[in-house]
Amino acid sequence: MKKKSITPSTTTPSSQPKPIQATKQSTTSHVKSRQIEVKNVQLFQKENYYWMLIGVALIMIGILLMAGGKSADPNVFLEDEIYSFRRITLAPILIVLGLIVEFYAILKKKAE
Repeated sequence: MKKKSITPSTTTPSSQPKPIQATKQSTTSHVKSRQIEVKNVQLFQKENYYWMLIGVALIMIGILLMAGGKSADPNVFLEDEIYSFRRITLAPILIVLGLIVEFYAILKKKAE
């Protein structure tokens, strides 16, 4: 048996595969062209953002009304200041109202 020696062969340009070229054919008459419309869909309308800002404002006002109550002397407990109507009743009501407004703003659809 004869031994064959393997040597790297040099490829000529004619031996390389030719790239496939796309040609325009006249067979497009039977193919329907599909056009896809891309719509710019916004998640919320302008009015929704107004309602969201109102809700955030109510929540922030409620938190600010709840803050405070620090006394100058740490040994003195100011019961009237800490358990005042403003901190115990009004501030939580404003926070809950703000959350309800936020819920409404998210779920509100545009009237068509």
